[in-house]
Amino acid sequence: MNVSGADSPGRSGLTPEQAVDRLELLHASASDALREALALFTRSGVVPTAEQRRAFRYPELRVDWQPSGAIHFTRRAWAKFQTPGLYSTTITQPAFFRRYLLEQLRPLADEFGARIEVGTSDQEIPYPFVTEAGDEFIHGELSVSELARHFPTPVLANVGDEIADGTWVFERRRSRPLALFDALRIDFSLRRLIHYTGTDWHTIQPWILFTNYQRYVDQFLAWALEELASPAGPYAHLVLPGGAVVRRGDDPAFASASIAAAPWHRFQMPAYSLQRSDDRGGVTIVNIGIGPSNAKNATDHLAVLRPHCWLMIGHCGGLRQSQTIGDYVLAHAYMRRDRILDDLVPPEVPVPALAEVQLALQAAAERVTGQRGEQLKRRLRTGTVVSYDDRNWEFRWSQERRRINLGRAIAVDMESAALATQGYRLRVPYGTLLCVSDKPLHGEIKLPGAATSFYQRAVGEHLRIGLEAIDLLRGELGSLHSRKLRSFDEPPFR
Repeated sequence: MNVSGADSPGRSGLTPEQAVDRLELLHASASDALREALALFTRSGVVPTAEQRRAFRYPELRVDWQPSGAIHFTRRAWAKFQTPGLYSTTITQPAFFRRYLLEQLRPLADEFGARIEVGTSDQEIPYPFVTEAGDEFIHGELSVSELARHFPTPVLANVGDEIADGTWVFERRRSRPLALFDALRIDFSLRRLIHYTGTDWHTIQPWILFTNYQRYVDQFLAWALEELASPAGPYAHLVLPGGAVVRRGDDPAFASASIAAAPWHRFQMPAYSLQRSDDRGGVTIVNIGIGPSNAKNATDHLAVLRPHCWLMIGHCGGLRQSQTIGDYVLAHAYMRRDRILDDLVPPEVPVPALAEVQLALQAAAERVTGQRGEQLKRRLRTGTVVSYDDRNWEFRWSQERRRINLGRAIAVDMESAALATQGYRLRVPYGTLLCVSDKPLHGEIKLPGAATSFYQRAVGEHLRIGLEAIDLLRGELGSLHSRKLRSFDEPPFR
């Protein structure tokens, strides 16, 4: 790692606040220099010099822990050191991540006495990551290839998940990773989020609901409008795909028209974000559609925002005769037959249920349905969910029957296992509450008339359970970021 711009050896290091201030200054300075050079090249064809290009670099954050005496012990799952040494990472968008950075740095400084330094890294900022649309400097005969000759561009060979996947190799005299993702990986995903969700990544909230049906989005929007119309409600803005915003106090007709006009169909996984007026974090719902590939794609990119939790609320097929259409399934285990993450997290690696999330989902179901004890048990069953990558898995029933039987699976879908495995892999708390929409092994398939009746009755209640669970989890942040998601060789940052 480059140490240019670091504090001199005689200084005691920076406070967390000073460090983040300096990160903001260096990132803004580098971005401005890159934009100015792009503008000059576009206008006059002036190519940046090697000296000027050295200014187009991400800032680097370094934390050095060399303990003497008794070593501080904490049961906290994050903002802690596994071993003494120098840790570093490149940083992007420090103004946006300021709160997160301070949450991670303060315990490292206050409890462990670590030394914090900030400097300039060797990692160049690709030019599309400092522009609004990525192509506004391309005019006339000027092409992307021409810009790439003289300005840094995203090189996919340098964008990876080696830290998150535990495949990075420690080298003596080099720093250890401070965070799961470096600046280049984060910036790449921030741009992908805009492309796939149609939503500015700044507006995505730390509490995320995933669904596989547009009807859940429709119910979310109806609930969001009710919240915005409530005089004492905590929510302030609803951000729609395409960038339109509905605000508290807007005329109801205008709000409904804005929602109807949102071009959600242009985006592969449209996202809607309801933002709060306080600092407790709002809710984003993402319609990932059907299939594990979209589930992995969405979570690969959302994970760089370090959300507090993501929950899957969608439909499943019930596999037990005792289940009824409209019953709920609270997943406590996953049979991963979707194959989407087998190379990254081998199938023999268990993906554990998180107690905090499980308890919140069950408590939310009690509150929303008004049912408890045996009465709730008849509607909400805890068990194993099997996820496939083939929607027509039933055609292979003779081959799959024994495996499903051995796994004691009670429901089948296509997304839940991928979302849970990604949460496990990328250290984001996760949970799954599904609603039985058909029983493929018992002759109760999804016919048009029955499906319509089911959707009208069940979707609204199911969504409210997910939202209620988020409200419960907001008060449990200290325990939510579970040690179950951390290994023995982890970066200090959550």
